[in-house]
Amino acid sequence: MPIRLLPDTLINQIAAGEVVERPASVVKELVENALDAGARRIDVDLEEGGIRLIRVRDDGCGMAPADLALAVSRHATSKIASLDDLEQVATLGFRGEALPSIASVSRFAISSRERDATHGARLEIDGGKGGAPQPMAHPPGTSIEVRDLFYNVPARRKFLRAERTELGHVEEWLRSLALARPHVELRISHNGRPGKVYRPAGDDERLRRVGEALGEEFVRDCLPVDAAAAGLRLQGWVGAPTSSRSSADQQYFYVNGRAVRDRTVAHAVRQAYADVLFHGRHPSFVLFLDIDPRRVDVNVHPAKQEVRFRDGRLVHDFVYRTLHEALAGARAGQGAGMPAIAPAALQAGAETWAATWAADAVGDAAGAARAWGSQQQPMALPVRDAVAAYAALYAVPAGERAGAAMPVADPSTAPPLGFALAQLHGIFVLAENADGLVLVDMHAAHERITYERLKQAGDADGIRSQVLLVPVSLAVAEREADIAEQHADTLSGLGFDLRRSGPQSLSLRAVPTLLADLDPRVLVLDLLNDLREHGGSRVLEQARNELLSTLACHTSVRANRRLGLAEMNALLRDMEATERSGQCNHGRPTWVQLSRADLDKLFLRGR
Repeated sequence: MPIRLLPDTLINQIAAGEVVERPASVVKELVENALDAGARRIDVDLEEGGIRLIRVRDDGCGMAPADLALAVSRHATSKIASLDDLEQVATLGFRGEALPSIASVSRFAISSRERDATHGARLEIDGGKGGAPQPMAHPPGTSIEVRDLFYNVPARRKFLRAERTELGHVEEWLRSLALARPHVELRISHNGRPGKVYRPAGDDERLRRVGEALGEEFVRDCLPVDAAAAGLRLQGWVGAPTSSRSSADQQYFYVNGRAVRDRTVAHAVRQAYADVLFHGRHPSFVLFLDIDPRRVDVNVHPAKQEVRFRDGRLVHDFVYRTLHEALAGARAGQGAGMPAIAPAALQAGAETWAATWAADAVGDAAGAARAWGSQQQPMALPVRDAVAAYAALYAVPAGERAGAAMPVADPSTAPPLGFALAQLHGIFVLAENADGLVLVDMHAAHERITYERLKQAGDADGIRSQVLLVPVSLAVAEREADIAEQHADTLSGLGFDLRRSGPQSLSLRAVPTLLADLDPRVLVLDLLNDLREHGGSRVLEQARNELLSTLACHTSVRANRRLGLAEMNALLRDMEATERSGQCNHGRPTWVQLSRADLDKLFLRGR
């Protein structure tokens, strides 16, 4: 068959196969164009999930009549003019393919008017064929109608799903765009009925827009993120580990305002949540990465859904480190919006509260603590040395001893988790704080405390190597042998003596002491794979942490262990001072709060 040039209509329809997958793809392209045009309000009207009609109206800068025909021509755009522009794209659209592709597979009409023009113009195209723009009355801005999507491409149309399914995809795209541009008002209607409305939000109201998109539960439990380094800035919100989801349906990542999916970032997020997330669960997040446009290539995907970083390793480590530190700072007793409290401040608050109580009941509380202590072994918490101090916390003024066995914490000075009241079924610690009742799973909480202390001790000791009596020979691919040779210094710093012994073989002579009992073959292959994919690896750290987690689980206080008030309070104070103490090593919550309002509701008080 001879080589021939394809007709323009067929070229556009082929391009539509890359750009236009379903009605949501059309909505994405049209709304992005409206945002690039400076729109402050965008209305999206749909019929039959967008299959019958998609109408997008904006109040942006509009277009001149002469530009309408160019707008639906292939590779025509106002957003780039040179290679330098392409290398620092700041707009959402830039390819100049979306409108002609959409117009080639639908009944298409575009109407527009510039702000200072006396009238607008309209251009209609049917299946890629159209006439000349015609004058018409139109407010400043642009309106685009897309009717009967894929009517002339039956093979594509039959792959469209039910109306409700297609509408759901459109709503998800608009949710993503609404998160990226909180200053813009977005209104949606379906089959003539008003739908979701995203109200414009100021700079200090961005979290309100997040609540409109993802729900108040995310806003209540999220942790703020804002960090900058090496020319990068990451800001936004991440969901608390205990608010994880069964699917990855609330994960939004933006690069310079563009919603993208990126393997490098996804891997960094998974590692940051590695030892705080319950098995099989997924974190929620809304994160915005700002980077010099020259350091990221946005021209790697037809629908602009992926990017490529020039220094992916730097981005990976920056995202990981930022999220890791944000999660580490989330200690038990701190909710969304509650500031972090340093251990010194906790101690000072406790001492202030204790100073208000008389010392004549110290002996009673100290005696009770000794009685409990005679029934159990030490639980590796700093309890014995602090019995007198914690007894003072529960000293009752002489005039009140007959009326109450325990004081009520002063809300202005009580620690976040309050003070222990009792132990339930040998499993849970009950405490009272300023907000109401706190319930703590004592084993889960002590497990996290022990785990974090073991990690700190391991970090302080550094990585020690153990020489193998008999070197282990590893058969690998030539690419893996090359990586081992290139990263010899990195591997040595991680405790490995790994040498190339042939084109496709390695000789392992030493391993990290803590991991000596693990299968060295699997460990080395995983390590080399990470070095190839990401330029670095935390395989060793994860393997070490798994061992320490198991050790912490077996050495933590067990169920049915009787604790005294002093020991329970020591546990609460350590939780407040320990990183990631809101969940155990396996991602289960360590504590829950029942507020006064929650308790009133349970008992129908006030009704």
